Amino acid sequence: MADTLVQKDAPDFKAMSVDGKLFKEKQLSDYKGKWLVLFFYPLDFTFVCPTEITAFSDRIEDFKKLETEVVGCSIDSQFTHLAWINTPRKEGGLGDIAYPLLADVTKEIAKDYGVLLPGGIALRGLFLINPEGKIVYNVTHDLGVGRSVGEVLRVLKAFQQVAKTGEVCPANWDEGGKTMKPDTDKSKEYFASVA
Repeated sequence: MADTLVQKDAPDFKAMSVDGKLFKEKQLSDYKGKWLVLFFYPLDFTFVCPTEITAFSDRIEDFKKLETEVVGCSIDSQFTHLAWINTPRKEGGLGDIAYPLLADVTKEIAKDYGVLLPGGIALRGLFLINPEGKIVYNVTHDLGVGRSVGEVLRVLKAFQQVAKTGEVCPANWDEGGKTMKPDTDKSKEYFASVA
């Protein structure tokens, strides 16, 4: 079985970022006590990547309502990140982004999170890290398909529901949906209600 980071402490990181249009050092401990969405993308100035980065930025208020921070990461430098932010969206740029982009120029962060390809770029990896610093969710996939921000929000809400109530979320659970008690007998309440 392949190693997984789920249920383990999130690997620590410290790197320069572009936050707004300023260079700032960021580290995992900056997010202690908060939910964190950490996502990796292959390269700046590419094609699918700006659609994801801007989609997360456009929904940042939805993450803030869930007391969740978002951080993007690629192997590009903070200077390249800034140049891309300074490029208008209509030209394939990012425009203003409402969360930091990490500069993983050493490629150590991507390596530590298990998403670094032999060619030196990262797969599309996304990690949900809980306030205790544990990874509760990870999805990693190939380069040609962008992620759904709506699905990330749905899964985040589900993990927050589990953390809050101790009940578990069935398939296709969405906010306001029925949860179930993780008990052989008590789970039958859920099954009876949906039969």
